Amino acid sequence: MPYIAPEVVQEVKRMDLLTYLRSYEPYELVHFSGNTYTTKTHDSLKISNGKWMWWSHGIGGRSALDYLIKVKEIPFMQAVELIAGQAAIQPPVSLPAEKATEKKLLLPRANQSAAQVISYLQRRGIDRDIIDFCIQTGRIYESESYHNAVFVGRDQEEKPRYAALRGIGTDFIGDANGSDKNYSFIIPAEGNSKEVHLFESAIDLLSYATLLKMDGQDWRENHLLSLAGVYQPAKEMEKSKIPAALARFLKEHPQVQTIVLHLDNDRTGRLAAQAIQTVLPKRYQTADRPPIQGKDYNDCLCIRLGIGLTRREKKEKQRRWER
Repeated sequence: MPYIAPEVVQEVKRMDLLTYLRSYEPYELVHFSGNTYTTKTHDSLKISNGKWMWWSHGIGGRSALDYLIKVKEIPFMQAVELIAGQAAIQPPVSLPAEKATEKKLLLPRANQSAAQVISYLQRRGIDRDIIDFCIQTGRIYESESYHNAVFVGRDQEEKPRYAALRGIGTDFIGDANGSDKNYSFIIPAEGNSKEVHLFESAIDLLSYATLLKMDGQDWRENHLLSLAGVYQPAKEMEKSKIPAALARFLKEHPQVQTIVLHLDNDRTGRLAAQAIQTVLPKRYQTADRPPIQGKDYNDCLCIRLGIGLTRREKKEKQRRWER
C-alpha cells in the first residue's frame, strides 16, 4: 500500500465535485438548470452550491473524494491517489466548449513485473500462452501501486482508449478514469474474419479462448469482443440500443456478417442477448451460445478444469453480476 502524505490528503479533500468533473471528466458533466449540474451516468445526482446529492440512493457529499468513494465505490487510498495523480498530470483548466466531449484516459502506471496478474489469471484457469499474448501486445498488465489487473481496450491505431481494473488481492472492480466504452477489451482475429463473438467481461473472453485452445481450435480465428460489463436493454426491448462497443466494432469491420453471443446464463444475460438480437440489423446472422455449465464462461472453464475459486474471487464475480 503506497504512502500518501497527510497534506496531500487534505489538499485532495478540498477539491469539490464540480471542479473535478470540469477538469478531468468534462464529458460526464451535464448542465441541468441555473447553477445546478448532473452527470450523464447518474441523472438523479445533482451538483449545486458546492455540494452534491445522489437522490435515487439518498447519498450526498461535498468533495470529489466523497463522490469517488460513495458513488464509484473506489477505496479511500486509491481515490486519493487518483485525484492527486490527475492534478499532477493535468492541472485543472477550463476546457474550450468544442473539446468538452473529449475523453482523456488516465491509465495506472505499469508495474515492472506482471507476476501477480499472471498468477491471478492462471488461478482462474486462463491458458498461459493466451496470457502471454495479451501481455506482450499491451492488452493486459499489472498496475504498480495496487497490483490490479488492467485490461486495456484499444482503437484501430492501437491507442489505449479504455481500461477495466480488477483487484488481485481485493474485490475491487472499476474502470480507469476517462475510459471510453466504445473501445473495450478485444482480441482481434488473426485474419480477415467475418465473425465476432461477444462476452460481458474480459475474463469470460479469455476463458472462451482457453476452451477453444483446449479443444484444439484456433482461438485467433475470429474476433473476440468484451462489452465491458452487463448490457442493460430498454424496458421496451425493441427500443434498446446496440451496445456501444459492438456498434463501433461493426462500423469499423464492415466485412463481419455473423455475431455470436456468449452472455451469462442468468436472467440479465438472457434478456441482454434477446435484446441485442432484436435490435441488430437483419443483415447480420446471430447465434446465442451461453455457457453449457455455470453462470458464465469462467465458471464453465473452471468446472471443466476441476478448479475452484477463492471466496474473494467468488465475491468479485458476484459484484460483477450485480453491477
